[in-house]
Amino acid sequence: MTTLLVIDIGNTNVSLGLFDYTSSKRGGEHVGTLAQHWRIGTHREQTSDEVALTLSGLFEHAGRTAGEVTDIIICSVVPPLLPIFERVSTKLFDRAALVVGPGVRTGMPVRYENPREVGADRIVNALAAFEMFGGPVIAVDFGTATTFDCVSRGGEYLGGAIFPGIHTSMEALFERASMLHRVEIVRPKSVIGRTTTTALQSGLLYGTAGVVDSMVERIRAELGADARVVATGGLAHRVAHESASIERVEPFLTLEGLRMIYERNRPTDTAQRGAASRSGGTGRAAGRARGRRPAARTEAVASRADSLVARTGQEPRSAKKEK
Repeated sequence: MTTLLVIDIGNTNVSLGLFDYTSSKRGGEHVGTLAQHWRIGTHREQTSDEVALTLSGLFEHAGRTAGEVTDIIICSVVPPLLPIFERVSTKLFDRAALVVGPGVRTGMPVRYENPREVGADRIVNALAAFEMFGGPVIAVDFGTATTFDCVSRGGEYLGGAIFPGIHTSMEALFERASMLHRVEIVRPKSVIGRTTTTALQSGLLYGTAGVVDSMVERIRAELGADARVVATGGLAHRVAHESASIERVEPFLTLEGLRMIYERNRPTDTAQRGAASRSGGTGRAAGRARGRRPAARTEAVASRADSLVARTGQEPRSAKKEK
């Protein structure tokens, strides 16, 4: 049975999901079901050993083992942590991870002026929203930043908008205003706050909901009045309760999007999977190399070998055998 581990490395949290692929089929493909999900804090100073220990504990607590994982996919907006989690993939799971980035098939054309500037998580959210609801659609993610990602009726990623997240705004106030303090993000009894705490709660919660509704109205004027709106992120449910424009909350939108991208890039049969495994081929380099002509394959292998030596100081096993 295939078991897929998906990892979303964000600025504040790392979200993980474990998908089990059952024997039932849909459209000729095995169905991946989210069996476990976790969220841990993002710590840029963590080592691969510390991350591996944390993940081992999560698996043990859930009654799962690292040996069950057959495939891994990672998306990251924190560059220093990406190689850490790639090392964890090989050390703990004995698998090279597929990393969402240039060369990985998503099936969604990106119309950004510079596609490399788009955060991987934004593309993942946009893809999941389009697959679930069709287009046009707006995916709103309440994270460290609140992002709006827009997909056309034809399934093209068009871009979006970014502004500070709720907790980011609160931390900025706390840092710069001596008389203000951190508060819990809950619904106050009234919009007019009678204490500093309720005034902050009103501004942060109702203010964010107002921004969302205003932005959706403006985006719909360009994207189409029938654009659906789906929200995700830690505070999505609370904001959605106060928003007139959010139609649906999908707490695992990013994890589901990673599953969809994995399914677009996984080996199609046992022979391909075995060849990919021997070359570390479920990873980012293999994802880019698949589909190239044989004449270009030697250059791709050499490039991967050079990259590995530069990153780890060790030659890959395949290079050693050739010598």
